[in-house]
Amino acid sequence: MKVDEIKELHSFLSFRLDKEVFAVNVSKVIEILEVPHITKIPKSPAYMRGVVNLRGTVLPVIDARLKLGLQKVADTISTCIIVFNIQLEQETLMVGALVDAVQEVFEMDEAELKPAPSIGGKYKTEFIRGMARKEEDFVMVLEVDKIFATEEIINLQTEIEAVKA
Repeated sequence: MKVDEIKELHSFLSFRLDKEVFAVNVSKVIEILEVPHITKIPKSPAYMRGVVNLRGTVLPVIDARLKLGLQKVADTISTCIIVFNIQLEQETLMVGALVDAVQEVFEMDEAELKPAPSIGGKYKTEFIRGMARKEEDFVMVLEVDKIFATEEIINLQTEIEAVKA
């Protein structure tokens, strides 16, 4: 086998929101949690579900459905929180994303990712890293840093740090 034929495989975690399947690079995932009690934050954006206590750390939780423009639904037994490390300039923050269900971990060469369609999509293309083919369907691979690094989360994280000090 020639050196240029060696593929660099990356692991991706897939999850479901509504009828769509999304995936993120596993390197961004810290852990997956069952949904605990979520403390609501007054006057926060609709997609901000609140905060949870993650072993003494205040973890902001975002409803991924609302953040991606899907309709709100009631939590089910399959609903869970994926805890991500997001990179924001020089800082790394932890954010929880509420998803309908986690599906599987799969490996793929990132070179196999197809570009996201630039027109006609209901999702912001800046949030989509690419489209992965899984059997007969496509999985949207997301740019976690761009989706969850919002001004509200940054401000909330700053307020949490101020309270802890």
